Amino acid sequence: MSSTSSQQPMILRVVETDRARKLKLSSRPASVDELINIIKEQLGIDIDFTLQYEDPDFDGKLTSLADIEELPQKAVVHICLSQDSSSLASTDVLSDVSSPERLSRWPSGTFQVPTFAFDVELKLKDGNAEYEKNNKCLKLTRDLKHDILEKLASTMYGFKAYPSGKEIAMAAEALVAKHPCLKEAGSETGYSGWKNSLMFKMGNYRTKMRRAGCQEVTANSGKRSRFNPEKESSHSNIKKPKRAEVNFLPNFPQGQSPSNLEQLRQTIVQEVKKTERNLPLIQKMMETTFPLRRQTIVMSCPPVIELLDLWPALKIESEVYAEFRRITNQNLPNTFYAELDRHLPRLMTIFRQKASKTGETADALAEILKNHDKQEIHDVHTKRTTVLHALPVYLHEDVSGVFKTCT
Repeated sequence: MSSTSSQQPMILRVVETDRARKLKLSSRPASVDELINIIKEQLGIDIDFTLQYEDPDFDGKLTSLADIEELPQKAVVHICLSQDSSSLASTDVLSDVSSPERLSRWPSGTFQVPTFAFDVELKLKDGNAEYEKNNKCLKLTRDLKHDILEKLASTMYGFKAYPSGKEIAMAAEALVAKHPCLKEAGSETGYSGWKNSLMFKMGNYRTKMRRAGCQEVTANSGKRSRFNPEKESSHSNIKKPKRAEVNFLPNFPQGQSPSNLEQLRQTIVQEVKKTERNLPLIQKMMETTFPLRRQTIVMSCPPVIELLDLWPALKIESEVYAEFRRITNQNLPNTFYAELDRHLPRLMTIFRQKASKTGETADALAEILKNHDKQEIHDVHTKRTTVLHALPVYLHEDVSGVFKTCT
């Protein structure tokens, strides 16, 4: 670091989960770690975190701060809580927070066939060599087919408990592509039989997981049977995740019971009522009580107003983002703005076309676009603001509930 740059004063806007504060520095810190320590001391933050900054080279998009020299003299930095921050837990019940049962979504590309048991891999290796040499398929024993299907079902269940027929076909196709010796002679696709076998195997695997107490599939048990003919049909009201839901109905954390989690829920309610909220503690408790919350939503389907009364922390912006991540394993702001940016050019074109016509909607859009064109800077932020302002107008929605302006 040059002596000139190190002596430059800096002005930072430090963005936390629910507020932003200004921080003036007489000189540039020697390292990122030193900057973090300064922020902790001057802003009274006692938890571990990393920093991201709005990178001017990429239209203000967030970039992890790895080198202190990358930070502009006047910058906006965002605090990102570390996952292993040990200072978050203020009660013993929070010390054992289970991570979500699923950490991955169903693959968007080719399904990755898992590695099978050592003896199975040996047989497949010999079978693939024979197939390549003589175009001869492997003769499957009952045990060998069982081992292959069991491993595939376990892998698929790791993504979702109820894969669609298309997704099962994707797994079957990937299996014969990786191990051509498993192709079915006479089959048009070469994997139709494997697809059917996997569909049955997934049903058996769900039964196995249901007996083990897995909440996601237990929710669909207790339907009509020979012994309970009065109950609803086994094919009606099936509770299964929507397309984006990765963690649909996770089990309770180890050692926790509904009564323990209900006590935590009540603690959250009281904490949210405070003027000075302990947001890290709320986040930790919301993480712990996630299975209880999902059980309420999936099994009882309460109205939104009732749900927010039970879980008022969901009114906090940071907790909306966190809940979205818990359910989908995706970052809500990043996902939203990435899709918004992708559609910005087309939306601006649509709005200008509409504004060129006559009518109240056209006049309102014309006024919004006029204000946009008057601005000196037309970067991604101004375009986002204009599009978000114009969209409810274009859709004939009440703008007051969506977009607020300061005068």
